[in-house]
Amino acid sequence: MTHGQRKVMDLSIDIGLALFGLLMLAPLVMLVANAFKTPAEMVAWPPTFIPSDPTLDNFRAVLGETPLLLWIWNSLSFAILSTIAIVLTSSIAGYIIAKFPFRTINVVFALFLATAIVPFEVYMIPLYFQVKDLGMLNTTQGLLIGYLVMSFGIFLIRQNVLASIPDELIEAARIDGAGEMWIYWHIVLPLLRGPMAALAVLAFFQAWTTFAWPMIVATRRSAYTIEVGLALFSTGYTVDLGKLSAASACVLIPSVLAFVILRRNFVQGVASTGMKE
Repeated sequence: MTHGQRKVMDLSIDIGLALFGLLMLAPLVMLVANAFKTPAEMVAWPPTFIPSDPTLDNFRAVLGETPLLLWIWNSLSFAILSTIAIVLTSSIAGYIIAKFPFRTINVVFALFLATAIVPFEVYMIPLYFQVKDLGMLNTTQGLLIGYLVMSFGIFLIRQNVLASIPDELIEAARIDGAGEMWIYWHIVLPLLRGPMAALAVLAFFQAWTTFAWPMIVATRRSAYTIEVGLALFSTGYTVDLGKLSAASACVLIPSVLAFVILRRNFVQGVASTGMKE
């Protein structure tokens, strides 16, 4: 293949990826546009991406008729606390499995991975009764019980520990008198910033977008997360597209900000998952 042919192929791939990206963004653009449309323009054909007569009525209706900000706060606090818990448990477990040669460590690791193929719905009801018996219904603590550990997070951290932290570095710290917690906090965590950022993005989106678990744990309207609250805009016969679009547009903001801030570390952390020295 000549240099010119290679350049044409690269250009064709770039154009194809750009078109695919625009295609993926089209529903989001339409969602945001619908939030500013009047009911008549929303159902008009052909649809328009740019509202001809922008209005904030949908946002006023949502904020005035529903506790949308409270639902967003419930989801945000739940997602942030779940992210912190998953990053901590995954970093500790991944480091121990990678660097502590226990006789049964591979069996323990295999059991962790095996839990990834068990759907959450299988043990959701028994977990619900445990939360109920503990008196944690309608609380953030009750939501967190189901989202404290992520098996993929343990796998992600383990692989990156094997790839980026040599045994000689840890042994040198031990010879100098460093304790295991000091090694974990001052050596392991700084070297895992990229993978932990990637894991934080995954954990945040997992908690932010979950629906089934908050739906059964939160029985009061004031305890709903945003995903459960959005379901209220749709009934068995009608869907309030204006309010639903306005509320969904508000929900996009934390997700987009989290990804924009951590996108570089996310890509680097995932890309190094399969590497091992």
